[in-house]
Amino acid sequence: MMHRQVHEGRSAPVRRPKLTLFALALGTFAIGTGEFGSNGIIQLFASDLDLTIPVATHAITAYAFGVVVGSPLITLFYARTNRRSLLLGLVVLFLVGNAISALAPSIELLVVFRFVAGSVQGAFFGAGAVVAAYVYGPGRGGRAFATVMGGLTLATIVGSPLGTFIGQSAGWRAMYWTVVAIGLLAGVALVGWLPRTGDLRGSSVVDELRALRRPEVWVMFTVAALGISSIFAVYTFIGPFVTDAARRDASLVPIALAVFGLGMAVGNGLGGRVADRFAHRGLVWGYGGVLALLALIGVAGDNLMVLMPCLFGVGATMMFAIPTIQVRLTSLAPDAPTLMGALNLAALNLANSLGAIGGAVTIDAGWGPLSTVWAGFVLTTAGLILYVTIVARAPVATGIPRLSSRT
Repeated sequence: MMHRQVHEGRSAPVRRPKLTLFALALGTFAIGTGEFGSNGIIQLFASDLDLTIPVATHAITAYAFGVVVGSPLITLFYARTNRRSLLLGLVVLFLVGNAISALAPSIELLVVFRFVAGSVQGAFFGAGAVVAAYVYGPGRGGRAFATVMGGLTLATIVGSPLGTFIGQSAGWRAMYWTVVAIGLLAGVALVGWLPRTGDLRGSSVVDELRALRRPEVWVMFTVAALGISSIFAVYTFIGPFVTDAARRDASLVPIALAVFGLGMAVGNGLGGRVADRFAHRGLVWGYGGVLALLALIGVAGDNLMVLMPCLFGVGATMMFAIPTIQVRLTSLAPDAPTLMGALNLAALNLANSLGAIGGAVTIDAGWGPLSTVWAGFVLTTAGLILYVTIVARAPVATGIPRLSSRT
């Protein structure tokens, strides 16, 4: 079976392993730029297509729905496909989704192809994590997933602001053409540097579906969706934090977003190493740290000197937890690592909705812009309690080598 071969050893050394990892990260950078860049151009395509902002957000929602629903379905449908072939096929689908998005004459077509583009994300991360784990070797699943996630965190720092700037300068369609160009570069890199080996062949659909029958997998999915939601209860509302709460000029908002993105990049790198050494610390420390920072923002976030370091800290502590989530998911279902990667990204996008909705509720209640952090605080607390009381006590699946860590 593919997973046994991947985790117990390689039939031959991987040629140019650093270039393989770079190609995977470039792919996730392209995906992240398309995802986050869309948020920055929503007003532009709303105006061009004669839409209200609420209607225009259907395109953003469709993308998230693609990740939550489409990615797991693709992963299951192509369970037997070699991970190299799957990744290359996903790049083609990604290019089609973004190219048609750039050409879309109506919101209906834009919604359909944002769903298509979103359906690539989780499947790419899941398959990419398997390939990265193959490159790294046994016992480094957390570092492998962090490498794949690295492209996404870089997209929050560079890709999203760049895409938004291009959209503002040359029109919203140009942003999607830029994403297509980056995707083409990633595709070329993947063709050249992904290993050609039978060690990366897929497994049966039965193995993947068996994982979905395990209650602890769905509990862990819930832990991820609840806990990670606080990152979006902050990220979504950084603009109001800066302009309304701290009473500073809007020109500081891009800087605040970049600070948050830098925190994500740092936390992701550290979290991957911790996930490989300890079974639970990455998540417990990450969730616990973000709770302390959310409380600090809620109490003193109107002071820019407090807000900026806390934005860095929230990004860092939450991303610190995400590699452990992936390792833990895979330890609960070691026979379906690609599907677990897709589920992790699905949880991330569900968290996006939960955090944004929770924050919107507190603002609509008249509690002020900083009140969104308390919505995140409640959700992450629920996720942490669920993890400590149920998931952390669940036995690790045995009999099949896994990507998980030492306890």
